Amino acid sequence: MKGVVFTEFFGMVEQGFSADMVDDLIDATEPASGGAYTAVGTYDHREIVAMVVELSARTGASVADLLHAFGRHLFGRFHQLYPDFFDGVPDSFSFLASIEDVIHVEVRKLYPDAELPRFESSFPSDGSMEFVYRSPRHFHDLAAGLIAGCIDHFGEDVQVTRSELEDGVVFHLTQTAVQ
Repeated sequence: MKGVVFTEFFGMVEQGFSADMVDDLIDATEPASGGAYTAVGTYDHREIVAMVVELSARTGASVADLLHAFGRHLFGRFHQLYPDFFDGVPDSFSFLASIEDVIHVEVRKLYPDAELPRFESSFPSDGSMEFVYRSPRHFHDLAAGLIAGCIDHFGEDVQVTRSELEDGVVFHLTQTAVQ
């Protein structure tokens, strides 16, 4: 997993809790990397899983809720860090549909070793989208938070439900207000 995910997670924890909490998570989980992450490095995803589980134990928030909140936070940070990906994109459905064939293509150019989740999108009817997430890391709640952050960013009224797949999850998005 790319280090930017770790550094942004620490940013969220520091903002929402404290810098001491970040240190406490690293001390408690004793990650193999030593807890020193760079945005461009690659690290074992199990390190962040352990930290989210530890944060859950310390705060009482569920792991699912923490991952969802992190996804929302991460989407906002991606907008700040990579504004070019948002240029000319009119809505959340268009943005989500561009992830696999536009954004991930560019990410792979910069980081050929990146192990990215796979996304598939389809539009079964006007105002609806099916967005499939597949990853061996099973960060379904993080993906849900990223989707929620995307919808918030575009200021849309979209209902999201999800169905589990054997190897992922399908998010069903339905516009609930006329755009």
